Amino acid sequence: MSTEVRVPTLGESVTEATVATWFKKVGDTVEADEMLCELETDKVTVEVPAPVGGTLGEIVAQEGETVGVDALLATITAGEGKAAAPKEEKKAEAEAPTPTAKDGGGNGEAIDVMVPTLGESVTEATVSTWFKKAGDQVSADEMLCELETDKVSVEVPAPASGTLTEILAAEGETVQAGGKLALMSSGEGAASPAKSEDAPAQDSTAKPSGKDVEDAPSAKKAMAEKGVSRDQVQGSGRDGRVMKEDVAKAGSAPKPAAAPAPAAQAPRAPSPAEDAAREERVRMTRLRQTIARRLKDAQNTAAMLTTYNEVDMTAVMALRNEYKDEFNKKHGVKLGFMSFFTKACCHALNEVPEVNAEIDGTDVVYKNFVHMGIATGTPTGLVVPVIRDADAMSFAAIEKAIAEKGARARDGKLSMAEMQGGTFTISNGGVYGSLMSSPILNPPQSGILGMHKIQDRPMVVNGEIVARPMMYLALSYDHRVVDGKGAVTFLVRVKEALEDPRRLLMDL
Repeated sequence: MSTEVRVPTLGESVTEATVATWFKKVGDTVEADEMLCELETDKVTVEVPAPVGGTLGEIVAQEGETVGVDALLATITAGEGKAAAPKEEKKAEAEAPTPTAKDGGGNGEAIDVMVPTLGESVTEATVSTWFKKAGDQVSADEMLCELETDKVSVEVPAPASGTLTEILAAEGETVQAGGKLALMSSGEGAASPAKSEDAPAQDSTAKPSGKDVEDAPSAKKAMAEKGVSRDQVQGSGRDGRVMKEDVAKAGSAPKPAAAPAPAAQAPRAPSPAEDAAREERVRMTRLRQTIARRLKDAQNTAAMLTTYNEVDMTAVMALRNEYKDEFNKKHGVKLGFMSFFTKACCHALNEVPEVNAEIDGTDVVYKNFVHMGIATGTPTGLVVPVIRDADAMSFAAIEKAIAEKGARARDGKLSMAEMQGGTFTISNGGVYGSLMSSPILNPPQSGILGMHKIQDRPMVVNGEIVARPMMYLALSYDHRVVDGKGAVTFLVRVKEALEDPRRLLMDL
């Protein structure tokens, strides 16, 4: 008896998807709810689980094929027997690792170094850096390499002590979750002849130099930006590896006095070779590549325009100072400015619904709810976790959600589901000191609000010049769906609600 695996519902207005990756092959034994494959649509990535346990008998839709909703993807046969054809069986046997001891280049048992679990909905990674080379002796749990995903960096430790006999995935290669990275031997086999002839023996107790240890990619970028050489930085990571924090410390250290300038001589333009020698090329992380692609797509697709206004933060700051201690005591979370801005935006979106809409082909889809995206900076790049149904939440619930999502974002633990489905976004560049900027839309959304630094400025109030805490606001919007009147009205409503928060209580 066989069970059909079909394309699930893909979401509103989505009728087809592309088969991105099969995680199982014909003949594999699968358990109920175990992930079989991944589908990609214009909006989201959809995982397809096994409806029952059994054996994957046939794959109908191959990787790269386009399938419609409810289309047949594969079949599962009850039981655990191999359903593959003879050709598939031979291929599976050739790919499967031999369970018995293997010759790993030494005298001990061969050990596979596998790609670890990469996190929820993450199926592949890029090999960023190998810290060991073939033939090196390694200890159990010593770091072998570093992998990069769209969200986080993952360190791969040695599963046991022994010799690294072969590297199967070189730097820059893409590997699948559960794939094989390298082979180790539990014995103490020597390095390959070519390696041992070229490199002199090193004292195992000597501290590795910076040339032998691959520094963190973020540290390389920071050194290039600050103009700090590798010799000027003391690494605090494993095996003397330079981390981003080490570069910051080195950059803040006092620099030695410059040598006196030589006698005047004719200026000479540096040659391209001299400039190239001082350059450093660092591969973009997968997360940075994704950010770059999405931001450029937004500029290429939307008719993006930005309108500005400013808000007097006196009332919000006074209200916050008056109730922040009592708020924290009752709700267990600090009262910040983001809940005020989130509430003000939800209020304004209710009056100007086109800012909360999106374009789908020749249709405009109006959202009768607010899933608020809160742009969050992390050590690896900008992510936008989504607070669902923010318009129905209290100040305390919003603050708790922002704190929890922000912590998960900084730890690299956000799932794809937590970053999808947003209808409007708030970006706070003020935390970095930005006085004014023009934010870029987060597609397919039609609006994003940019917050900025609060700065005392002279303002005319009742005919007198007084110092007031002012903030510039910027609304970037898609002019294809939002007219100038609607954009300006939205920003004015946000300004009014923040300058007199009582309006939020009275729905004015």
